[in-house]
Amino acid sequence: MADRDASEPPGPAAAAELRNFLSEVPAPAAVGHRIVHSGPHLTGHTLIDARVRALLADVADLAPLHVTPALPVVDAARELLPDVPHVACFDTVFHKDLPAQARTYAVPERWRAEYGLRRYGFHGLSYSWALQRSAQGLRRPVDNLQVVLVHMGGGCSACAVRNGRSVDTTMGLTPLEGLVMSRRSGSLDPGALLWLQRRHGLSTDELDDTLHRHSGLLGLSGTSGDTRDLVRARAEGDAAAALALATFTLSCRRGIASMAASLDRLDALVFTGEIGEDQPEVREEICSALTVLGVRGGLLVPELEDLMREGLRRIDQAGRGVPVLVVATGETQQIAAETRRVLGM
Repeated sequence: MADRDASEPPGPAAAAELRNFLSEVPAPAAVGHRIVHSGPHLTGHTLIDARVRALLADVADLAPLHVTPALPVVDAARELLPDVPHVACFDTVFHKDLPAQARTYAVPERWRAEYGLRRYGFHGLSYSWALQRSAQGLRRPVDNLQVVLVHMGGGCSACAVRNGRSVDTTMGLTPLEGLVMSRRSGSLDPGALLWLQRRHGLSTDELDDTLHRHSGLLGLSGTSGDTRDLVRARAEGDAAAALALATFTLSCRRGIASMAASLDRLDALVFTGEIGEDQPEVREEICSALTVLGVRGGLLVPELEDLMREGLRRIDQAGRGVPVLVVATGETQQIAAETRRVLGM
């Protein structure tokens, strides 16, 4: 019915911005909040009360780019709307039943049991939406579908879904692991981090800031973390932009191939997220080099306006290989659906 977008993360002005928005729209019956990390104690989307709010604060350091700025908005919304239910919708819930071999790191039992070191996985709200839309587009039941889903935006990850369940994913304890991202490094040799600390004296804070905010496409190109900028720069002969895109697309192919290894077959490859939606050059470069999985290039390029209106497009050349789909990102719609489900609406 109405929306309001901000280009910057929530800050001190979030409460005022929310108050202004609420003054312009019908009174809500409930509020759904996207919370990236559930931590170990919350395994489903849930009403936010004092206990849940405390648990969210306790896991904020596992997703500092996401949970930390989200909590002041939760508090502001609960203060402005004290008489309606507030529901936390978690990106981790989609992956809550990962098989033990997929969620377990090869570290000592003490680290796993005492510290809780394990793989959680993220982008679950996006994956939930994309999976349902893909099943409809393929005219296949979700519980008989084996697909690799790829969410590419500011954060990027891939996920293997077998018969409706996530069985593997590229992100881990935090949203820093896995594919190269816009400003995040993705997976890095842990020995490199130890070396940077010991040999070059980098502090934990320096590593944290660099890996989360100054790496990925931005770190590779030196100019931008936006693939649209980099495609244009590459066309103008920018070698750093070309390297950034080549590294990114290779990272995506590696991630897709590793996810396919957790499936019995590949019924479809599905792209979603901002880059997945509107960057045909990136999709083409990923798929044209995945012939080992039966995926082919020569993809169709739907108009973005048509994709947004219809919600889904199949873009492979029919009969030439594994179906390739693009699904318009639906995290907001999924939050609405999960909030209604929690409340029995």
